[in-house]
Amino acid sequence: MTVLLSLLAAASYGLADFVGGVVSKRVSPWSVALSAQIGGSLATFAVALAVSGEPTSADLWWAVAAGVGNGVGTAFLYRGLSTGRMGVVAPVSGVGAALLPVLVGVSTGERPPTLAWVGIAVAFPAIWLVSRSANGSPTPHSTSGLLDGVLAGLGFGSLFVALAQVGEGAGLIPLALNQAVGAVVIMTIATALSQPWVPRDPRAGLGVISGLLGAAATGLFMVASRGDQLTISAVVVSLYPAFTVILAGLVLREHVHRTQALGLLMCATAVTLVALG
Repeated sequence: MTVLLSLLAAASYGLADFVGGVVSKRVSPWSVALSAQIGGSLATFAVALAVSGEPTSADLWWAVAAGVGNGVGTAFLYRGLSTGRMGVVAPVSGVGAALLPVLVGVSTGERPPTLAWVGIAVAFPAIWLVSRSANGSPTPHSTSGLLDGVLAGLGFGSLFVALAQVGEGAGLIPLALNQAVGAVVIMTIATALSQPWVPRDPRAGLGVISGLLGAAATGLFMVASRGDQLTISAVVVSLYPAFTVILAGLVLREHVHRTQALGLLMCATAVTLVALG
């Protein structure tokens, strides 16, 4: 169940990044990211009112920490997607998003089965290969988005680690709080960088679709990561770039090179090994 929920979360994240990336190429990525966070927050708050749960103060503080990571990750991911190739920025963020939770999970005593470890080991080069061009190097026009991918990965990795600490009886309020804090962080970063973040262009409102998908994915991850499952769930969820690359190839006709195809095959292998483990 952990692997299945994590895989569904990865698919939802991948679709969210694809939608957000397409819109961010046409309007300010900061306004799209903000629309996504606000839309996801409002929708989650509405659902949270109908779902039972009693979050503790610790749960809320972890949600705030997750929101900071969420805001940083979303802001720089969308900026990267607006300037770099989708098939590079998203996979680079995926490596960082997986690495930090694995380090935290192991340091706190998680010990996945041997076969699952093999799958985790395969996942990292898989994500990396998906981001490579035909000659094994990032394409020239994608290099500008590489740093944004790294920052986004660190942000999302922090998001995963913090959300995994939220208790099972907390309900959805922490998830909604995480989205709201993320919106504030995005506005803060955009203001510091003198970037336009007010969604004046109506097309920026399409970011709400991405926000709803992202909120659903985060909720799935919250459930999947409970009970000492942070390492496995975070790695599987971090394979979301594979879905983004596939969509970019199918919809935008971005060419999938042989190295990327190998990376996609290794992503599937990693999920299978983790599931069997």
